[in-house]
Amino acid sequence: MAETIRKVDYFYIEAPNKPGEGARVLEALREAGVNLLAFSGFPQGRKAQIDFVPDDVAKFKAAARKAGLKISAVKKGFLIQGEDRPGVVAGIMSKLAAANINVTAIDAVAAGEGRWGAILWVKPPDVAKAAKALGVS
Repeated sequence: MAETIRKVDYFYIEAPNKPGEGARVLEALREAGVNLLAFSGFPQGRKAQIDFVPDDVAKFKAAARKAGLKISAVKKGFLIQGEDRPGVVAGIMSKLAAANINVTAIDAVAAGEGRWGAILWVKPPDVAKAAKALGVS
C-alpha cells in the first residue's frame, strides 16, 4: 500500500515553557470541537513553540481567537500516512534529497496495527518542489 501524502495548513503559537500550557491550549481546542491531524511542541529559547495541523482551518481559527491565542500566519507542511514497513521514511527522505530539498523538520511515528504517520516541513520556497517530488497535486 502506498503512502497517502497531502499538503496541509499548519499554525503555531509561542507559549510559556511551563507545566500545563499545552494542556490549557489543547483543552480550549477540545471544548471548541477542533480535530487536530497533528500536534507538535518543543522548547524555543525561553518559550515553547506549539504547532497545530487542524482538520478544519476555519474552526481552528475561531477557537484560537476565542481562547486568546496569538497564532502565526498559515504555513504549509505535509501529512503522510501509510502502511508501516522497514525503510518507509528513508524512501520519503530519499525522494526529497533527490530533488535537492532540505527538510526543515519531520516527526514520524508508528501508529500501531501496521500503520505509521508523519508530519514534514520544508522551507516555504520549497513547498511546491517538495509536493512535486512527493507526488502531491
